[in-house]
Amino acid sequence: MHVEIWSDVVCPWCYLGKARFDKALTGFEHRDEVQVTFRSFELDPARSGVEPVQRMLAAKVGPQAAAMEERVAGLVRAEGLGYRLDREVGNTFDAHRLLHLARERGLEHELVEKLFEANFAEARPLFTGDTLLGVAVEAGLDRDEASRVLADAGAYAYAVRAEEQDAARLGATGVPFFVLDRRFGIAGGQSVEVFSQALAQAWQARAA
Repeated sequence: MHVEIWSDVVCPWCYLGKARFDKALTGFEHRDEVQVTFRSFELDPARSGVEPVQRMLAAKVGPQAAAMEERVAGLVRAEGLGYRLDREVGNTFDAHRLLHLARERGLEHELVEKLFEANFAEARPLFTGDTLLGVAVEAGLDRDEASRVLADAGAYAYAVRAEEQDAARLGATGVPFFVLDRRFGIAGGQSVEVFSQALAQAWQARAA
């Protein structure tokens, strides 16, 4: 069974959704027969600058921004994950390009994990080549190869755009967006129970 997850590395609900999906998959009887692929989705592809998350949220949703962040922080921490409020937000296109390199090298899951951890648990800005390169190396990628990808703005650019277009064709307007065997779609950071039910339903559909 193939599960595709469209997400962005600065999306807190993607961070939360991945943690919950991972728990559901761990408890799934046929987990060894499930292939998981992370797909590219930029929450703000037009963004050019870097700013504190708190400022960005305040501009978008107003005075309730701080309370919203605290609520998400509580949900994430309840899953045993780190969550800092002093993060920054910026363009994630380069991070997605590196994820495509990581997929080719069999290190996609390691890099996704490291990017989420660096952003949310450590508040390391993922919007400079040096930081991204450091995270890529921590995930196991070759430093020189990752550096060449970051230096070439066209490397994997088409692959990122193609996956974003695919998300639009599937009706994804936000992330996380989970697609199971191109039959079942789940939007948002759902509960472990919802993910477990979806895995079971998709597996039964394959058998039928």
